[in-house]
Amino acid sequence: MSIPVIGITLDSEEPGGYSRLPWYALRQNYAESVVAAGGLPVMLPHEPEQAARYLDRIDALVVTGGAFDVDPALFGAASRHHTVKLKSRRTEFELAITRGAIERDLPVLGICGGQQLLNVVLGGSLIQHIPDEVPGALAHEQPNPRTEPGHVVKVGAGTELHRIVGRSELPVNSAHHQAVKDIGPGVAINAIAPDGVIEGIEVPGRRFCLGVQWHPEYAISEGDRLIFEAFVRAARGD
Repeated sequence: MSIPVIGITLDSEEPGGYSRLPWYALRQNYAESVVAAGGLPVMLPHEPEQAARYLDRIDALVVTGGAFDVDPALFGAASRHHTVKLKSRRTEFELAITRGAIERDLPVLGICGGQQLLNVVLGGSLIQHIPDEVPGALAHEQPNPRTEPGHVVKVGAGTELHRIVGRSELPVNSAHHQAVKDIGPGVAINAIAPDGVIEGIEVPGRRFCLGVQWHPEYAISEGDRLIFEAFVRAARGD
């Protein structure tokens, strides 16, 4: 049985801490989750001009999260909330490789900020700061460790996510201040938090095009493991 090559986008940081020069970073559990599901993880540096060459060599794409935001100008916002933090080179690369993956119908899994970027690529918009836009919002930047649930999500009946996890509710962790606002054309919502915040999206008819606002690489529930397994199966062509 062939092992599919799974491209995983890296985070980046300015000098300080690990190195006196700019550096890439990725938590190990992203790669570990791919390996456990039967894939071969390959990390993708931020080279927008090389996006097509990366896509020639991978079978599927994971767009990861990070402590930064998509530029609101990319979804037509007239202003930028003061909490928004940009990583322009990373976003430029992730836009290029995600658009390319969708054009080729490669399986795509967007995680946390990766879901937000995926929604923008698909023509949607974002809530720039949940506490300012969602009355009575949950603590989506949970105070307890990310290895524990922060809240639950309702999984929509009849969605691909529901077919994958086989449950109508999942406990999830939560580490975000932004979220999907309006979905793009052809996009379906597959999970919602108790306060109404969109927690998952998908594109019906694609091999696999799924976004989740939580971090399934922490394996908070059995559903998290099943998401990675379904993703790698799609990459393998099963």
